[in-house]
Amino acid sequence: MKKFILYRLCISLLAVLMATGCEEFLEEDLRDQVSTDNFFNNDAEAQLAVNGVYRILRRGSLYRTRGLDNYLQNGADETAPSRNVNGNIHNYLIAEGTADGNGTWGALYEIVRNTSSFLTSIEGNESLSEEGRNQATGELLFLRALAYFHLTNLWGDVPYFRELLPLEELGVLRRVSKEQIRSDMKEDLARAFSLLPNTYTGSNLGRASKWAAASLKAKYHLFDREWQAALDECQAIIDDDTHELLENFEDVFDQSDPANQYNDEQIFVVDFTNDNSVFGDAVTSRTDDYNPRLRDEPSSRNQRPGGPNTPTRWQLLQDTLDTQGEEMNGFGWAIPVPELADQANWQPGDLRYEATIVQEYLGFELQFPYFRKMWNLDRINSPRSLHPENYVVFRLADTYLMAAEAENELNGPNNAYEYVNIVRERAFEPDQPWSGMSQQEFREALYDERKFELCAEGYRRMDLIRWGILLDVVRSVEHRPWNNPGDNIQPYHVLLPIPLEETILNPNLLEGDPSNNGYR
Repeated sequence: MKKFILYRLCISLLAVLMATGCEEFLEEDLRDQVSTDNFFNNDAEAQLAVNGVYRILRRGSLYRTRGLDNYLQNGADETAPSRNVNGNIHNYLIAEGTADGNGTWGALYEIVRNTSSFLTSIEGNESLSEEGRNQATGELLFLRALAYFHLTNLWGDVPYFRELLPLEELGVLRRVSKEQIRSDMKEDLARAFSLLPNTYTGSNLGRASKWAAASLKAKYHLFDREWQAALDECQAIIDDDTHELLENFEDVFDQSDPANQYNDEQIFVVDFTNDNSVFGDAVTSRTDDYNPRLRDEPSSRNQRPGGPNTPTRWQLLQDTLDTQGEEMNGFGWAIPVPELADQANWQPGDLRYEATIVQEYLGFELQFPYFRKMWNLDRINSPRSLHPENYVVFRLADTYLMAAEAENELNGPNNAYEYVNIVRERAFEPDQPWSGMSQQEFREALYDERKFELCAEGYRRMDLIRWGILLDVVRSVEHRPWNNPGDNIQPYHVLLPIPLEETILNPNLLEGDPSNNGYR
């Protein structure tokens, strides 16, 4: 077993050192060879290692496809597949060895291993400039904290280390309380904030800034119900002039130009391109989940509106798509649940509905609703399986809504209105600000406000869990006939089981909890 672990570790270290990556800032021509005798002899070598850690975020088990989305979005009240697929996860048929997140666990711990190793080699390294050392350290601290954020959210107490341990110790680690892990990560993120720059430009867009560190730290505090600390982090982001809300909601998600994917509302994204010539993880297939399948569309697809021997509705749709360089080439794995797709369930006048949901396109009524904000039908710039759309992890509207929640929990709604109303201001014309609510009314209204503002962005299921309402919501939401999560969900489903493969290799992972988060 030790040889296997050593092999995987060596391969992962070699991969990150050799990587030049697919993000814009990974496309630099760094040809210096990394010395095995003196780890990181200059800034370029250290940054090359950091770039390799960013590449891990683009794994299919994390942000490239439905890796993290399986557990951040599915099985809630926003997205569901257009047919009977992905049922183990969406319908809560998860078990040890079945949809237990083994690939996601492995990728997140690869980030932890590599960041911990590289931090040891970078901190105090006089071969690096102070600026290069500070930036690399800040980025690695952020990336490790992001990995532990997902690990503790998905599995609760997990193995924990901050330095690369000897193999014999790595193989027998026990679980550590998530409270200890998260406390340390908040300290690391405060340090990362002090080391990282405000912004990046040009080829460095996509790196973690100090505001990415602040956003992640705010998330930690919010999830731990540390309201004042969460509010302080959010207020610092809001007060800085680096980011601003875009005037039009739909512009936030406009990635139609692969060369112009960033905007001022984005705080941290996982960057993808449609150039797959060097590394296979340059592109994302996540967009395919949101794009329709032409075999499903449009409604009454085999009808011939012109009469016998004339084109069918699907042929007419295809011809119309062809004229504007588009195609419905996706999987339809992530479409709105019926309740979310029904405009009657949105507040009258909410402009976000049309920017979020599409049920008619090019004059054709569609069989299923789709997320307009997440699809891209451009077959030239965003072809099937070769999509360039970035995964937006943190954006400013979420910061305002977190601040509103924290202020309401601390002091009630009086001063919380200003945070939520600035988000709603662009969502309604004329404006429909909130006022006159009790603390509980504000709290419950914010449940829906976050859904309408942030749906399909990877927040919802964890929000429902931290609010303690996941089971009630899942059991009450309307689903299509092939989806029945409400029939199967149990209280223990707020966490995943430690992956079966990991417990076989290391039985110590079950010490203190032989039930494996309730799955035994």
